[in-house]
Amino acid sequence: MAPIERLLELKQKARDAKTAKKAGVMVLFYPSEENEARLILILRKTYKGVHSAQVGFPGGKREPEDKTMEQTAVRETEEEIGVPRDRIQILKTLTEIYIPPSNFFVQPYLGIIDETPHFEAQEDEVEALIEVPVSHFMDDAIEITKKLSTSYATDIDVPAYLLNGYVVWGATAMMLSEVRQILKQIL
Repeated sequence: MAPIERLLELKQKARDAKTAKKAGVMVLFYPSEENEARLILILRKTYKGVHSAQVGFPGGKREPEDKTMEQTAVRETEEEIGVPRDRIQILKTLTEIYIPPSNFFVQPYLGIIDETPHFEAQEDEVEALIEVPVSHFMDDAIEITKKLSTSYATDIDVPAYLLNGYVVWGATAMMLSEVRQILKQIL
């Protein structure tokens, strides 16, 4: 889910990123009230920063009190969308990814909660909650190419997903691609 130019750049920048910060994010699945499996994403608020108004996962920067990246991911999930950290069961650690524009190594985790959560979006960071049915997420029709201007190129064709009307690209799309491959193997 990345243009070839971006993959080459990511590999080089990851080698050079000795001062990168660390973050943890949660790919969280849960049952809806209709007992339909869903995935939660967030739309970030508009702000002066490289990830302004982008779709992503709940998560964020590692804090000194976090003993592990997993603790970071569940703490940030609780803060950003209101899911109690002690209710989240981690099923798998996904592939860490380096994000050059923000200089972060991001560690994603695949987790579940066995009940329909009562979401509470963190007002200062989350613009919207995006609840994606797994049936929609697994449909190949969501795979698109979008012409975007990014931190590394202008008007470039970028592989993306169209989920609930939102274009999901970049690191989030790369992580979602890994999740789709895992689910295709087990479903």
